Amino acid sequence: MTQIPIAEDEERIAAFIAKGLRAQGFATTAVPTGGQAITLARTGDYALLILDLGLADVDGFDVLRRLREASDQIPVLILTARSSVTDTVTGLELGADDYMAKPFRFEELLARVRLRLRPVSGAGEAMTLTHGALQLDLRTRRMRIGNREVDLSAREFALAETFLRHPGHVLSREQLLSQVWGYDFDPGSNVVDVYVRYLRKKLGAEHFDTVRGVGYRLVDATAPSATAKSATAQSVSSGS
Repeated sequence: MTQIPIAEDEERIAAFIAKGLRAQGFATTAVPTGGQAITLARTGDYALLILDLGLADVDGFDVLRRLREASDQIPVLILTARSSVTDTVTGLELGADDYMAKPFRFEELLARVRLRLRPVSGAGEAMTLTHGALQLDLRTRRMRIGNREVDLSAREFALAETFLRHPGHVLSREQLLSQVWGYDFDPGSNVVDVYVRYLRKKLGAEHFDTVRGVGYRLVDATAPSATAKSATAQSVSSGS
């Protein structure tokens, strides 16, 4: 049974969430402190953490920061009364997989929980994604280029995974926002472009084509025709 810890210091809200999730077949553990949330998340026994920011002992941002600094990749859904754009962006940039503001509808929370659990729900799903020289191990969450291992942040990993699941496909910025961030950003946000730039720097610009006015495409840089394409992509991206 999928287990989900709920870090929430308001007992009424924690009980409401726990009851709803249990009715949908999930097992839940509600804790009121950030310290307890960190302890549970680090056991590796839980599939997703629902995290409030206003905890009594440790701020939720600090909980998230500690988990990501320790390379703990448990999906984290922030559920908080802090609804400002600044807090939302901070949470996502620190490595949260989703961000919901209170008050909330349980149906929406449930949908977002299921969305975040979907990638690991298929028992027959391949655990290694490969395209050209790129290889992403979903079990160890490690990226390799040939014999070289590359460290990726939680958000960079999610973006790389999305590209590797759709090699050769043109993915729009809106599609990437939905798949990786799961949140409706301001249409003028350049967060996708920023993170694609990070991947280009770490993995090599030759692996990513920019399709002007649309989005990005992962290409096989080892293919004979990739040299000319990557030169064009680098030229286009440098002007975008």
